[in-house]
Amino acid sequence: MNIMQTSTGGLKLGVFDTTIAIPIENANITINSSDGKTINTLTTDSSGQTEIIYLNAPPVNYSLSPDMPKPFSVYNIVVTADGFFPVEINGIQIFADITAIQNVNMFPLETNEQEEIINIDDPTLWGDFPEKIPEASEKDIPDETGFVVLDNPVIPEYVVVHDGSPNDNSAPNYYIEFKDYIKNVASCEIYSTWPDAAIRANVLVIISFTLNRVFTEWYRNKGKNFTITSSTVYVKKRNFLFISTTLWT
Repeated sequence: MNIMQTSTGGLKLGVFDTTIAIPIENANITINSSDGKTINTLTTDSSGQTEIIYLNAPPVNYSLSPDMPKPFSVYNIVVTADGFFPVEINGIQIFADITAIQNVNMFPLETNEQEEIINIDDPTLWGDFPEKIPEASEKDIPDETGFVVLDNPVIPEYVVVHDGSPNDNSAPNYYIEFKDYIKNVASCEIYSTWPDAAIRANVLVIISFTLNRVFTEWYRNKGKNFTITSSTVYVKKRNFLFISTTLWT
């Protein structure tokens, strides 16, 4: 099914110095289509932010029914700034009528880093991902707990995400703010164009699953040094797609 793309979705970028978490002014962003054609260029303001740019996206109904064509457009960006290593991000997803936020963290040239290339995977509803490792729906909580003993479920400030399978000791761990982690997983697992009630229901499931991993110390009790794995699915440095709702306030 080929239908001309007449819908648009927004994209707003924020660029920051990774080492001291301050915004980078006058960073240059080149936005390219998936076939490499340059669409626009943007410059960050004193807050490290760009204006919202509106990009072509498939009709919104593509994301509301199964067996429809791809419901999002894909764009790539190249970010440069004086005194910083360049960053290239491929696979930014734009849905109709939704404004996505893409944060870009840059390393100063004096650090022991290099140019970074980030490839964002498709969301799980469209991409091809391995099945989740099966586990019992009800689990016993061991008498001897691992890293932290919790009397009641609590919302942590951070979760430690293992970016690989649980037994892959070479995979890195990332300390992610709890709220950012939930936003990331939601943006990977569901479409931002869904009705508000459907988004809220799915987000509550994601929160519940994550807090279960925290409270039961599921991986800590297996001798691991992380809270949860990226099989949820967490995609490092992906764009968030839900800022048009009030879910995060």
